[in-house]
Amino acid sequence: MIMIFGIPGPLLFGQLLLGLINGAFYAMLSLGLAIIFGMLNIINFAHGALFMMGAFVAWMLLNYLGIGYFPSLILAPLIVGIFGLVLEKTIISRLYKLDHLYGLLLTFGLSLVIEGLFRNAYGSSGMPYRIPGVLEGATNLGFMYMPNYRGWVVVAALVVCIATWAIIEKTSLGATLRAATENAPIVQAFGVNVPRLITLTYAGGVALAAFAGVLAAPIYSVNPNMGENFINTVFAVVVIGGMGSIMGSIITGFGLGVIEGLTKVFYPQASATVVFLVMVIVLLARPRGLFGRAA
Repeated sequence: MIMIFGIPGPLLFGQLLLGLINGAFYAMLSLGLAIIFGMLNIINFAHGALFMMGAFVAWMLLNYLGIGYFPSLILAPLIVGIFGLVLEKTIISRLYKLDHLYGLLLTFGLSLVIEGLFRNAYGSSGMPYRIPGVLEGATNLGFMYMPNYRGWVVVAALVVCIATWAIIEKTSLGATLRAATENAPIVQAFGVNVPRLITLTYAGGVALAAFAGVLAAPIYSVNPNMGENFINTVFAVVVIGGMGSIMGSIITGFGLGVIEGLTKVFYPQASATVVFLVMVIVLLARPRGLFGRAA
């Protein structure tokens, strides 16, 4: 057996894989938060509840309608995105000109309502979601066995995160969106429907959370509290990467997932707090975050 720093190789690589998986969810969730905050200036505390809703929608599509995993990867984010669109049009759009605290309190209240509704309907115990047959089993990498589904999660998260970054940073649509957040009246004078653009941006950020929820459903039990297990860490990831930084959220999410996984190997007692310790150090050295821009 290979030993690395006195640690069995399979154990070390297994924790690294777990760290990458957690990092994939951190990256996708923090990416959605960064988009919503960077473009709309709303601190969306309901993001964890919408992540949970994505998992529940996938579970309901499978158990009530017989719709499998891969169609749910498209349908669940679409359904939750439409729900987010309704939220933005009816409630959240009223807060854009107010202090960030109002958005934080409103979305925190929305998260409690959403989680409470699912808890009343389905209870607090987790419900299993079957891994699709094509992704069952494991692959021998020589130094460890990698579960196929967990490898798929990492690859899918990377593809979605990079595609989202490319759309926002490298396309005319992204340029229009960034311009609308800087000076909406001028952009609207060129014939762009800015309110519609903002609504679709919020719906897109929410859909990212739902997509992560569908990916998480076969790994974690589908339950109303699954978003709470991620959201505090995800906010720390956003702060470390830089509020509103798209690439910062992606790199920091995966990086902190790996750091958390390694901590579980070398010093397990600190694994639950290492992300917040990194946040404190970063804020002391660089208050705007690693990739944040100066105000």
